[in-house]
Amino acid sequence: MMKAEVRRQVHARLKRIAGQVTGIQRMVDEDRYCVDVLLQVAAVRAALDQVGKLMLGAHVETCVADAFASGSAGERRKKSEELLEVFSRFGSVSTR
Repeated sequence: MMKAEVRRQVHARLKRIAGQVTGIQRMVDEDRYCVDVLLQVAAVRAALDQVGKLMLGAHVETCVADAFASGSAGERRKKSEELLEVFSRFGSVSTR
């Protein structure tokens, strides 16, 4: 379960991203220069990556840590497999 502070941070970031996406839609409607639109798309992707990192860190600190501290071998294996799946979907994940 996500801590309240992390949930607040994720929600705030997602609201900001939604605003950025709305801005991109407006840029497309206004037939803005493609490179300008693409730069905004890259900014949204980077912002989503930051949300993912925040959520992944919170997951490791709570769910995964709990499973390794008190869970069965099966639960630890399940959490390890989940993490590997997340890492494979995220590709290269930097903690910086």
